[in-house]
Amino acid sequence: MDWHRKALAASFALLAVSLLSGCAGLPSLAQRSSSEALSEDDAADTKLGRLVEPLAEAHPGESGVHLLVNPHDAFAARTRLAKAAQRTIDVQSYIWRTDGTGLRLFQALRKAADRGVRVRLLLDDYNTSGMDPLLSAINAHENIEVRLFNPFTVRTPRFWQILTDLPRVNRRMHNKTFTVDNSVTILGGRNVADQYFGATDTLFTDVDVLALGAVVDDVSESFDRYWRSDSSYPAERIIEPGQQNPWPGPASALSDDYLKKIGDRDPLAAIRNGDMALCWARAELVVDDPAKALGRVDDDDLILARLRDAVGKPQSRLTMISSYFIPTRDGAEALVDLVRRGVRVRVLTNSMAATDEALVHSAYAKWRDDLLNGGVRLFEMERGGDGASSSNITAGPYGSASSTLHAKTYAVDEHLVVGSFNADPRSVNLNTEVGLVIHCPELAAKVHDAFPKRVMKSAYEVRLDDDGNLYWLEKGEEGVIRHDREPNTTFWQRVLLPVYSLLPIDGLL
Repeated sequence: MDWHRKALAASFALLAVSLLSGCAGLPSLAQRSSSEALSEDDAADTKLGRLVEPLAEAHPGESGVHLLVNPHDAFAARTRLAKAAQRTIDVQSYIWRTDGTGLRLFQALRKAADRGVRVRLLLDDYNTSGMDPLLSAINAHENIEVRLFNPFTVRTPRFWQILTDLPRVNRRMHNKTFTVDNSVTILGGRNVADQYFGATDTLFTDVDVLALGAVVDDVSESFDRYWRSDSSYPAERIIEPGQQNPWPGPASALSDDYLKKIGDRDPLAAIRNGDMALCWARAELVVDDPAKALGRVDDDDLILARLRDAVGKPQSRLTMISSYFIPTRDGAEALVDLVRRGVRVRVLTNSMAATDEALVHSAYAKWRDDLLNGGVRLFEMERGGDGASSSNITAGPYGSASSTLHAKTYAVDEHLVVGSFNADPRSVNLNTEVGLVIHCPELAAKVHDAFPKRVMKSAYEVRLDDDGNLYWLEKGEEGVIRHDREPNTTFWQRVLLPVYSLLPIDGLL
């Protein structure tokens, strides 16, 4: 064996050792504390429970659902619920930034804990880089417990563990739920960061669901399963001792104007006064088993299969709003088959100019020809430069010309699905996800009807000409504008798109 073959063999041996040792550092879960969501009887004896109880009794077996489309409403709902909490707050999130809204929500949790409220905070660990001192301080509060889902044992630099332990750390908890006193819950697509709550020039348009009634117990039970899962580690067993910062001061990054807008919104008062539009209907929580993060779930138990069971096959209309849309060959064929059976299929995703994930767009772009030839209508959200303007704030999950689409909302005939699930392989096979299937024709119709009323004003419609070339139609104030190449993109973006599409990584996106 010559010298370079010996060097190569040594490199592979080192890599093998690294791969085998990548997960060896995970601590034991023995004697981890146990806790459960507030019981129904105890929940009924809280301020929120007393608010919800007469409404729930008037609609047995149903859930009252309100779509949080406006990002200011979404932030106000969380802060108001935390302020109203008397017994418990259970929160899980994929991303929690230490910006203005993130710090203010941390402060809201602390104030609740100071009143004696038990707070359980479950964060996916992929996006907590640099937060160890803060999380350690939060976890030190006697009434707050922080757990990290599928944690990195090498806290910094994390890139090394991604290289050496990819099969494990590539699986993430994408769920987002916020439940107070087991009486009111919020779930959906929003992470905790300024761009999700309309507090920055970069806005991710999204949608959450505020729900009360029967489904809240299901959300709490799901949280308990994740909390006690084999992927949830007490923060103090992961974060090195001695790393602790004082609690952050007031979130001064939020403008007075923003705080005034939030302060003027009170969803609990709206519920109390009957001013909140609630659709009372049967609602089903569809959620991955947390064992998916360990690769221990059969295909039939993945969230996509559960969604299919909950809504059935589309009969007349399927409207998909997905920030990251990678249909794959099987998905593209399934959508085209629906069109053949007479189902009207429309998809809204990000344009190349609007996306924050160029690789995802390239993986989607390769299927545009097949989908359009098969009769699927495609719309791609525009991207402009006026930031979080007032017109943009009210655009909700249907987008505007100044934002990036982040919503994951699907209308199937008379059913609506809202949650964290993207129509891509990562959501199907790797990440854990959560969604609410709402059997409410009124809400489903709003999403179906949004295309002719709103989407077509803020998205390009993608079409094929007679020669099989793609073009994009933009509806402007002066009429329809045709683009014969990806709109509002640079030369290099267009050059790299087909290059990216050749990479064999669709299953990881």
